[in-house]
Amino acid sequence: MWCLLASSACDLQLSLDQFAAACEAAGMKISTSKSESMVLNGKNVECLLRVKEEILPQVEEFKYLGVLFTSEGRMEQEVDRRIGAASAVMQTLHRSVVVKRLTCRSSFLPSPMVMSFGDRVRSSAIRKELGVEPLLLRVERSQMRWLGHLGRMPPGRLPGEVSRACPSGRRPPGRPRTHWRDYVSRLAWERLGIPPDELEEVAGEREVWASLLRLLPPRPDPG
Repeated sequence: MWCLLASSACDLQLSLDQFAAACEAAGMKISTSKSESMVLNGKNVECLLRVKEEILPQVEEFKYLGVLFTSEGRMEQEVDRRIGAASAVMQTLHRSVVVKRLTCRSSFLPSPMVMSFGDRVRSSAIRKELGVEPLLLRVERSQMRWLGHLGRMPPGRLPGEVSRACPSGRRPPGRPRTHWRDYVSRLAWERLGIPPDELEEVAGEREVWASLLRLLPPRPDPG
């Protein structure tokens, strides 16, 4: 599976022509029936790409390496898709493994702590008893671990360039969407007490950053 990116239709067509020529030189050809184009833009923008005389179909969404991308650049559909897939797996496991008379407070907890709703035991108490980390803690640690990877990447790497990119042009009406780097900077300030102007330097130290993430405490129980 391959993916070409460019900031304009002309640049993308040029990259596509070069890629097609390289494939032909290696004795291969692009399958136009399995290739698609998409414009990452909030508006309906046409982008006609050709492989020789064939025009590639333009789509509003496509899946690449297991992730669903949409032309609007949002992740709501991908999140919903993952939740649905996880629910389907858990439902299958529930029917085949879990005794139907028993109900587990949290589907990811080990079987020794299976309880009924009538026991009225808080999920946080069950997790503490079993030594299971809250899901939100794992998500936040994963996000900040990725921030450390970005900070240590050498110049020119695509993930680093994308994380620092600023889209050009006018924004659509309404409140602008939060930039991922702004979100994770605020997260590091709230959870680790690291000021935004020092975050890049601290995250660049692999051992220091890893030790901070290992010591990251769970968020206080809201109840």
